[in-house]
Amino acid sequence: MSTNFPKDMEPVIGCNRCAVDLPFKFTFAFQPIVNVASKTMFGYEALVRGCDGSSAWSVLSQVNDDNRYMFDQACRVTAIRLAGKLKLDSVLSINFLPNAVYEPAHCIRSTLLAAKESNFPVENLMFEITESEQVHDADHLTKIFKNYSEQGFITAIDDFGAGHAGLNLLSSFQPRVMKIDMELVRNIHEITVKQIIVDSLLTMCMRLGITPLAEGVETREEVDYFKSKGVDLMQGYFFAKPGFEELPEVDYQSF
Repeated sequence: MSTNFPKDMEPVIGCNRCAVDLPFKFTFAFQPIVNVASKTMFGYEALVRGCDGSSAWSVLSQVNDDNRYMFDQACRVTAIRLAGKLKLDSVLSINFLPNAVYEPAHCIRSTLLAAKESNFPVENLMFEITESEQVHDADHLTKIFKNYSEQGFITAIDDFGAGHAGLNLLSSFQPRVMKIDMELVRNIHEITVKQIIVDSLLTMCMRLGITPLAEGVETREEVDYFKSKGVDLMQGYFFAKPGFEELPEVDYQSF
């Protein structure tokens, strides 16, 4: 289901910022997010790809100030419609461009319509700050997150520890999910400094009521380490690589 922005969504948006045609097409791959405690599927993250299976960068490198709003809207609609077609019955996690959302309540309308058309439960939509765009206005991002929570969406900070969001955001808004950056995850069982940093993050999550998620998990040792720390949600190649326009299965007997 590759796409430019769907023509039938344009009247819903009704916005000059978004009323342009994208000069490129794209689709999605899906990577599992696993609950290792219950050995169940928490959901899938939608990862943008070229229609020929090329990398996210091949698509994101074509995003600019002229098409940023349209691209952000198209990502949401396309991911939801494809997830509906694939009969995804758990959480769908979608990265979004915070600098492309000028007015949260208005910009979310096409997302809600796509969910309704695809019979996809709004409460199963998770929006996370994309790793490809630095946040320029923390107050605006806080406004977006608060609006999304009011809509019933799950909110998440991606790559926490990589410097895109930071502690300042947490002082004004607490997301439902914090995704611990893969650089902190890699070989954590062997690196004391990483263990100290992650222990602090997990304590903070517990006290703030935030669910931690370890991303980029690649080895059994990393799985075991985070399990020992009470982290239930994990994502990474250990469980499955992203499936191009498909939902990969997970071998629950492997952990």
